Amino acid sequence: MHYFLALRPKQWIKNAFVFAALVFSRRLTDSNALLQSLLCFAGFCALSSAIYLLNDIADYERDRHHPKKCKRPIASGKLKRSTAGVMSALLAVLGLGVAWWLNVATGVTFSIYAVLNLAYSLKLKNIVLLDVFIIALGFLLRVISGAFAIKVAVSPWLLICTLFIALFIAFCKRRHELESLGEEATAHRQNLAAYSLVFIDKMISSLAAMTTMSYALYTIDPNVVQNLGTDGLIVTVPIVLFGIFRYLYLVHQKQQGGSPTELVLSDRSMQAVVGLYLAITISFIYFNLQLGLASLSH
Repeated sequence: MHYFLALRPKQWIKNAFVFAALVFSRRLTDSNALLQSLLCFAGFCALSSAIYLLNDIADYERDRHHPKKCKRPIASGKLKRSTAGVMSALLAVLGLGVAWWLNVATGVTFSIYAVLNLAYSLKLKNIVLLDVFIIALGFLLRVISGAFAIKVAVSPWLLICTLFIALFIAFCKRRHELESLGEEATAHRQNLAAYSLVFIDKMISSLAAMTTMSYALYTIDPNVVQNLGTDGLIVTVPIVLFGIFRYLYLVHQKQQGGSPTELVLSDRSMQAVVGLYLAITISFIYFNLQLGLASLSH
């Protein structure tokens, strides 16, 4: 069990971003494309787990001072660092192997993710602001690899929305660390000394606004309406807005946000938001539902 928990399986939910291109390219019902996306997802799960293991090995001493991370298999001593190193290498080979087998573009994207996160684990996570941007780039690379896996173009709107929401989540994560660890924050992560709650809250507020606005503009873009075959995605804007407000409520009022995956998996409202958003979005896109709010040009 310790071997499996060390892979952080709950974090695999973040790899669902690889399916974004599949859904919004209207190829969800294409069995071949679906299989390629599933392989891409599996490969990313293997590669990301390899990175998590490596990161836990590098953060062994710091994690022992963290109230929650000290319970992780490696930090608690239940899994030897040497064993974790072997597991990390094998999973990295497996993940990269799947990506290169899919196609060269996907393989290159996976390789960039691996190198970037290796640098993050060893050094870059201690550089203020760059640390959150690398986290956000990880989400972007998931979206891009998903598009490359099924050989479809990557929408600029998809990249912009992903970047903003990923930065929003990353700053919320830093806020939780700074607030929950208090005076022990710098012992866990050096660059937390360069952050402050006031600064982070300004970034979070700005990114919440940018995420909502960019998504709203995406839903009414004429090219998007034409490509998706529906003008109905605009009805999902209030759902996205509610989801962001709920996330902010949990971060500020419930002192959560340290792990976005755990937050989503534990909060019923967030689960309802995600489920409702997916149900409405897929229904409008794949059944060509129209609201008559915009005219399609064919």
